[in-house]
Formats: sequence, structure tokens, C-alpha cells
Amino acid sequence: MPPSSSNSNTVGYDLVLRLLLGVLAVVIPLAHLAWLSGNITAYLTGTNWAPYQPTKALLHPQQVWPTQGETSLLIGARIVPVLLFLALGTGAGVLWARHKNRSGGQKKITDMAKARDVEPLLAKAITDKARSLRPSLKDSKHIDAKDTGILLGNLQGTRHEVRMNYEDVAVAIMAPRSGKTTSLAIPSMLAAPGPVLLTSNKSAGDAFTTAYEARARAGTVWTMDPQQIAHAAREMWWNPLAGARTLDGANRLAGHFLSASVDASQQGDFWSKAGSNILSQLLLAAALDERPITDIMQWLAFPADRTPLDILRDHDFAAVAAQLKGTVEGPPETRDGIYETARQYASALLNAEISAWVTPQRDVPEFRPDQFVTSTDTLFLLSKDGGGGASALIAACADSVMRAATAQAERAGGRLDPPMLGILDEAANVCKISDLPDLYSHLGSRGIIPITILQSYRQGQKVWGEAGMDAMWSASTVKVIGSGIDDPDFADKLSRLIGDHDVETTSTSHSESGKSTSVSMRQERILPADAIRALPKGTALCFATGMRAAMLDLRPWYREPGAEELSAASARASRAITARAVAKHTPTQSDFGKAA
Repeated sequence: MPPSSSNSNTVGYDLVLRLLLGVLAVVIPLAHLAWLSGNITAYLTGTNWAPYQPTKALLHPQQVWPTQGETSLLIGARIVPVLLFLALGTGAGVLWARHKNRSGGQKKITDMAKARDVEPLLAKAITDKARSLRPSLKDSKHIDAKDTGILLGNLQGTRHEVRMNYEDVAVAIMAPRSGKTTSLAIPSMLAAPGPVLLTSNKSAGDAFTTAYEARARAGTVWTMDPQQIAHAAREMWWNPLAGARTLDGANRLAGHFLSASVDASQQGDFWSKAGSNILSQLLLAAALDERPITDIMQWLAFPADRTPLDILRDHDFAAVAAQLKGTVEGPPETRDGIYETARQYASALLNAEISAWVTPQRDVPEFRPDQFVTSTDTLFLLSKDGGGGASALIAACADSVMRAATAQAERAGGRLDPPMLGILDEAANVCKISDLPDLYSHLGSRGIIPITILQSYRQGQKVWGEAGMDAMWSASTVKVIGSGIDDPDFADKLSRLIGDHDVETTSTSHSESGKSTSVSMRQERILPADAIRALPKGTALCFATGMRAAMLDLRPWYREPGAEELSAASARASRAITARAVAKHTPTQSDFGKAA
């Protein structure tokens, strides 16, 4: 027989076998349903229960129940079994489709971390770690979960809470409206056992309004709002020159003005470095003579003013004075360019509403970082995007707090207890601390827990440069990636970090001898780049040092116990902001008199 005839017979036999199996899959359950339904009908009409004979019940029901009427048999042994069969078949089909969809949607993440893979981040290990990190908890029989670490979310599909301990340092990369504030910043603030620092560029509906009242119950709330994001009253002032009485301190302060004005890629040119140097020298002189920071604007306006030179010499900074003198007496076009660059960096100090927050104020308490780090107070640092010199002051204040915390930790034996939480939300816009990547290498070991929140990886590269952002990424012991990652290179990098898994592939071939099936294994990305880009809101990836990547279900504050109280507090704070804004922009009677 020709080969084609053999293949045709094989295919025909397969079709007959499948048809027979299909008939049996319908007839057998339908027959049993007919027997069961017919007996139930007979019982309800007072007839005896028939013996087990499903085939006869389907084909010849009148022989099984001879005393039943035609209508009863039609309903009980025909219509009802068919309806039940269709209902069961439909239900089974729906359940199978749901299972298939669920399996298909989760197929790519089945090989991600299970509870055993992230055990160091779960309750028991985190509690044990807290006892070793915090001497105050060592002898406690029961430790509240909030005292053990910062909640990141639940391991997806489980009730296992995943927490970073109070030795971890974190970077969160989450797009706008992906839960970075509602699921990370706010819950962390509410549960923090020690002082909290938050930077932000917004207020209404944000961490400021939601957490303000709750943090006020924990301690004093300090708000630095030089650009009136929240229209906060000026109830504090901070002296940025307090840490600028050394050349290193003055250089750090000048660096904040530079970073706020110039991207990392442009900070190495001549004018940027020269302008930063002049700022550093003038800031040092103002700090040594205990002058307000605004005095440097007078010196920048008149380079020939010898006051800063005299101050530096009087305080034994002759070399610095010589450098300043060399710039002042250099070629006029070069000197004017350097001074103009410095004036641009510090231009925000010309704004009296901004400078009032960093100059001595009567009847207004001074914010002292060294006292803050030993308290349970809260510091809100608010600034607009691209705030220039204003964001420089925000970054400088945040930096001064972290340096004060480091000094206090050293005095306390190495660590702060309770730890200090620093949430640098919108860090790339309002808190450009130039050496933040370097600080990440030791802050966690001091009980200072920074969480830097960015909208994208490239945003961090723009501020700290490619090498700086890579350094901060590598130094972070916990990395949280939320939805909205649209950078294909970064998404592919994450996909490679998550890794591959083996996938079973079945192939079928036909030959003269019939059909053959083979099974092979191939490797496939656990979570491809397109799946990372399509992460749904409310979920996040968690990369922890030494552990497999985990998928988390985020825990927004508004779904937690006490959400109604927090919502009411947020509404009150928002109304207060609105009232302050309206009052500020409503003309008074004296204003009309002046206009007249």
C-alpha cells in the first residue's frame, strides 16, 4: 500500500477513537443523571426507587419505571438530566477556563521567590534580627511588627508580610501613581519608631497631609516649606552655616547649590567648579563670623569687598583667603564669569520668603539636627521641582540631618536606637545630595534607613551620573520596582536579574509508521521585559541582597485598619492648606487702601 494510504488510515483510526471517547463522555454521565433524576421523580410521586441500571434509564425509562406517566418520565428522565448535564458541563468549562487563564497569567512568575526563598524578610527572621540590631528590644517578650522593620508588602498571593530590617538601605523606582507614596512612604512613616525625615514636591493628598496628625502625636512636626507648597506658616528656621565652619562642611554646602542647578554631566566644567569654589569660600567666611547666609549675596555682588578675606585670615584660613584673593584680582572677564555663575547658583537667597527659613527669626524656634535625631519628631522638607537654590536648601537640610544622625550613632556605640527613617521622595527633583550613592554604603549600619524614591533609573543617572547611580543601585540591599517601567534597557536588565527557568516543550511529528511525540526542555525568562513593563498597579518586584526576586502585593494605607481616621485627618490638612492659600491671595482692606 502506498505511504499516503497508510497515513490516511492512521488518521482515520484516530478520528474514530476520538469520536468514540467523545460519545462515551456524553452518554455515561447523561445516563447516570437520567437514572438519578428519574428515581428522584419516582420518589416524589410515591413510586419505589428503581435498581441501578443507568443505560436502561437513558434508553428505555418506561421499563425502569413502568408505573410512571409519560409526562413524569419526559421531565424526570429526559428534560431534567439534559439540563443538569448542560449546567454541569458549562460550570466545568468556566472553571477550566478560569484555571487556564490564571495559570497562563502566572506562568511566567511561578519560578519567582517563594516564602522559603525570602525567609530573612519574613516575620520570625525579621523579629530575631530586630533584637540583635536594637538593644532596647533585646529582652522584650513581644515586639510589635512595626518595630521589627519596614513593611514592603505581602508575598504575592499569600499573607506573608515582607519587611526590610533596620539595617537595610533601599531604592524604589516607581512611576507616578504606582503606589510609591500610598504604599511605601506613608505606611513607613506611620509605623516608624524613631525620627522621620521626608522630602517631597507635593502636599495635598500626599504624605504631608495624610501623616501629619499621626506624626504630631509621636513628636514635634517640623515643616520647611520655602516655596509654599503647603502654604505652611514659618514656625521654624534652620541655620545651614552651622555645619560650614570647616572647609569640608563649606564645600558640602556649596555642592548642594551646584547639584541643584547643574546636572552631573556638567559639573566638571571650569565655570561650574570655579563658581562652586567661590561659594564655598564665602560660605566658610560667613559661618566663621557667625553671619546669616544671605550676607554672601552682598559679597557676590561686590567682589572687591575685602570682608570675607579678612575673616578667613583672622580665623587662620590663609590658604583659602589666598585663593579667594587670586580670583578677585584675576582677569576681570574671568572673575566676572565666575562670580556670575556663583550668583546664579545662590539666587534663591535673594528671595526674602525663601531666605527667611534659613536666617535667624525672632520668636521662632531653631531646628537643630543634632536634637532631632535623638527624638521621635518628623521633618517635612517641601520644594518644587526644579527649585534651584530652594531645592539646594532642602538637600542641605536633609544632608545635615543624616550627618548629625551619623555622629550621634557613633556616640551611641555605632547605631541609632530607635533608627531614623529618611524617605527621599522625588529625590532626583528636590533632594540632589551629590554623594548620596557613597553614603548608602554605611548609613544602614548606623541605624539610618534611607529610602530613595525615583520615577525611573534614568532619572537617577541624570542626577548622580551613570557611575553614581550604578553605585547606589549596587549598595542598596533592597530594591523595589513598581509598575510603569518604560525603559526597555532597564526592564531587560531586571529580567536578566530575575533569571531563567526550564520550560517543557512538546512536539508532535507524523511519519510512515504513525504519529510520534517528543518532550524537550528549553530555558525561558521567568519574567520578560514586556511583562515587567506591564506590571499591574498594586504589585512590585523586590530584589533583596542574596535572595531571589520576589513579587509583592503592595499594602496601601487606605486599605489598612485605621484608614478612615487617616482619611479624615488628610481631609482636614488639605482644607487647612486651601484656607491658607485663599487667605494669602485674598486682598485685605489695607491692600485696597494702598491701591487707592
